[in-house]
Amino acid sequence: MASAPVDRAEYVRDQVPEHDFGVVHKPLTTWERIYGYGWLRKGFLLLVLAAIWQAYASYLDNALVLPTFIETLKAFVSRIADGELLRKSWVSIKVLLMGYGIGLVLALVLTILAMASRLGNDLLETLTAMLNPLPAIALLPLALIWLGLGNASIVFVLVHAVMWPIALNTHSGFLGVSPTMRMVGRNYGLTGVPYVAKILIPAAFPHILAGLKIGWAFAWRTLIAAELVFGTTSGSGGLGWFIYENKNVLDIPAVFAGLFCVIIIGLLVENLIFRTIEMRTIRKWGMQS
Repeated sequence: MASAPVDRAEYVRDQVPEHDFGVVHKPLTTWERIYGYGWLRKGFLLLVLAAIWQAYASYLDNALVLPTFIETLKAFVSRIADGELLRKSWVSIKVLLMGYGIGLVLALVLTILAMASRLGNDLLETLTAMLNPLPAIALLPLALIWLGLGNASIVFVLVHAVMWPIALNTHSGFLGVSPTMRMVGRNYGLTGVPYVAKILIPAAFPHILAGLKIGWAFAWRTLIAAELVFGTTSGSGGLGWFIYENKNVLDIPAVFAGLFCVIIIGLLVENLIFRTIEMRTIRKWGMQS
């Protein structure tokens, strides 16, 4: 026969004061709280760089070589006030969005084909090995012969600049999706586009976002270079042409104002668009700390 259960004694532990086992609550100092804000740290670095620029330009004392930061800022504000920089920026951004959008779609199509069959995978690997090392701006003379002087030629080289980094990063991300995630999708009966959209893209999104950032950077600098070299499109140029025109008339503060505008647009895209996407997807999903 089984023995009757034995009553076990109850133990009650008193709460131990925190100071008895060494827990210390140390409030953050004002400096530590301020230092915790990333935008403040970056703003401070920008101020330091601006101060170095101002000091060195003042030492040179030659506006044709390097205008001071204050002179550049004045030129930037005046060109913004008269609307010229805003118009030039919008011309460049419109062309960039066309090329970026087309390149993104083509990269996604190539990547889906690569995941769907071995022949598609071989096609993507071959094309990227051939064309990815080729500078986009090197194709601009051919684009001008084929498509003429206009937006079409610049969009062509932008598509080339965007496609390959996005396709490579997306393909690498898709290949890195765990077999468990793949089996989950198959068990739910997902195939084709639904499988890619609901399983592969969310799982590989850190790689995809990295490809989008690289593609944006390549497209932005390719666009400015193309406008610098070949000038206007449809009678009105963008930021690159603005820089080129002012260089010809030796308005160097305006040249630096154009470069300043290029940098500001890059910072805004990175910190407002891509950072917002990252916060609402990758970090929210716990895929990045």
